[in-house]
Amino acid sequence: MGTGARVALVTGGTRGIGRAVTERLTQSGVVVAAAFARDAAAASEVRDVAARSGATVTLHPADVGQPTSCQKLVAEVLQQHGRLDYLVNNAGMVIEQRLSEVRAEDWQRQVAVNLSSAFFLSQAALAHMEQQRFGRVVNIGSVTALMGSPVQVAYGAAKGGIVGLTRSSARAVARKGITVNCVIPGSFDTDMSAELTYTDRNAVTSMIPVGRWGRPEELAHAVAFLLDDLAAYITGAVLTVDGGMSMGG
Repeated sequence: MGTGARVALVTGGTRGIGRAVTERLTQSGVVVAAAFARDAAAASEVRDVAARSGATVTLHPADVGQPTSCQKLVAEVLQQHGRLDYLVNNAGMVIEQRLSEVRAEDWQRQVAVNLSSAFFLSQAALAHMEQQRFGRVVNIGSVTALMGSPVQVAYGAAKGGIVGLTRSSARAVARKGITVNCVIPGSFDTDMSAELTYTDRNAVTSMIPVGRWGRPEELAHAVAFLLDDLAAYITGAVLTVDGGMSMGG
């Protein structure tokens, strides 16, 4: 393995769940390369907060919906940090639309950002992780993939694909010291959830057995668990963190 701090690439790593993952990892001494799409102010704040506590967060603007951008992102992290131990595929986007309203470009963009990005980033990162005989990949899915949503058809389909990608990738690298797992968040309080126009917050809350929405740091805890050295025997797993929501009822 060599010496030095572990390095994580977290996509969507400066807002919402991704920010919580970044903060959790830096608290445990991990160097985080945080990729973000557009909110440069939020990104700078995450970096500065980390720096004040003696932690390292580097910022990497990227459109992970583009395969070449994914490859460049991994190359940039390796060039800057010299290694890559953890990949957290958290970047996501959702456009709420009724099924009849989904245009071809809406479908393709949501599949590109929510599913294809996780493949192309994994493909690039795993090539390096195989050389170092160690790695952890955590893909962030969505409870929409389990339960369905009439206004998140493209998003739900893409996030459903994350489970198949996780299990197939896990099998591909299982003998090489690398694990690949999936965490499925339910409803969490983030900027993305606040922007949903069709979603009735109270109606959603009534569907959650524990009776509340999740806190981003609770999801980050599940991610950190799967990245841990002692999680070496967990691969191809799908861990649902949704307050019981997907049990139905």
